[in-house]
Amino acid sequence: MTGRAGMTLQGTRQLPLNLGKGQKTDVRTQFAALCYRIVRDKPQVMLITSRGSGRWIIPKGWPMDGRSPAESAAIEAWEEAGVRGKVHERCIGVYAYQKMLGPEQGIPCLAMVYPLRVKSLAAKFPESGQRKRKWMTRKKAAARIDEPELAHILRRFDPSLLRR
Repeated sequence: MTGRAGMTLQGTRQLPLNLGKGQKTDVRTQFAALCYRIVRDKPQVMLITSRGSGRWIIPKGWPMDGRSPAESAAIEAWEEAGVRGKVHERCIGVYAYQKMLGPEQGIPCLAMVYPLRVKSLAAKFPESGQRKRKWMTRKKAAARIDEPELAHILRRFDPSLLRR
């Protein structure tokens, strides 16, 4: 199936956005890093815990002045997970979630996901005392993620397609 601008759609139905009490103009964009490595010819992805609830997530953050979306994702991967590596400039997916700003207050966000092949991990990094990190298979990672669209991105992630 082909969509606008000749983009190929994967035959997957996107879930509708839930704006909560927000207006459509209130949606914010964040940039996320899908940190991965290859172990015995199989990809593994890294999940980290959120600072507030301890849920499993991938590193993500707000746009940064003077940085591309992929560069912003790589900086977030360093700050939140202590990861250094090669980030790919092409977004591999988008997912929606509610960013909680307080116990009852959240804003709708769309996170654009950029793959980052991990070359090194630091023991000390800006948020090392605030988060846990864990390597897992794509399937296990997808099962631990709350956002269905992100789980789908994780399950279908194929690093061999990035070389093209």
